[in-house]
Amino acid sequence: MPPSTADLAPTHIADDAQLPPLPDDHPGITSLFGVLLAGEIAAFYRLTAESQMAPDIRGRVAMAQMAGAEMAHFEVLAAELVRRGRDVVDTVAHYAPILDQYHGSTTPNSWLESMVKAYIGDGLAADFYLEVAHTLPGDAEGIVQDVMAETGHSEFACAEVRAAVAADPSLTSPLRLWGRRLLGEAITQAQHVLASEEDLTGLLFSEASDFTRISTFFESIQDRHAARMQELGLG
Repeated sequence: MPPSTADLAPTHIADDAQLPPLPDDHPGITSLFGVLLAGEIAAFYRLTAESQMAPDIRGRVAMAQMAGAEMAHFEVLAAELVRRGRDVVDTVAHYAPILDQYHGSTTPNSWLESMVKAYIGDGLAADFYLEVAHTLPGDAEGIVQDVMAETGHSEFACAEVRAAVAADPSLTSPLRLWGRRLLGEAITQAQHVLASEEDLTGLLFSEASDFTRISTFFESIQDRHAARMQELGLG
């Protein structure tokens, strides 16, 4: 059996004992919540639009449930940003261009591509943010863990893809290429975020010039991506 995503715990790039505790008001934490907030609303609209590709009511219901989970996470993050004195609309507007670029370059052309994106794309986002979470103070870490937690809805996407490629193996190659594209675009956009958000970069890397640690960070994400592709039957 392929590994479960529950076993794909982040491989932290630094020893926790070497990381000084961060204060709750660290600006990078607010930036992190801002990126997450914008990501949740973008995912909601993406899932809503792509639900039109569903071949049946069952698929549309599953997509609606995924979208609902994204909005629930959005509300949690919005409340936290308001507590920190940030305007929710302004925050979404600030990060929207990067997210629009990612979703614009990874628009699925079929139901199965949408399912792969729901499973792989969301998993990659979780990998990135959970890698950051372990550096945060307890309350902030708990928020990130909650909004990035597996809801079980992505298992629907995994089951759909596995069943389809089992029934028609010719689907495997194009969907495998699609999965690689999702990985490449996700890494590119993550690099853009890190390059433009110094406070957020500071949560991950004590020194911006530490290229070895940055490389290890992205390698760990690629390893977990490969495991998810195996789960989909696309390894």
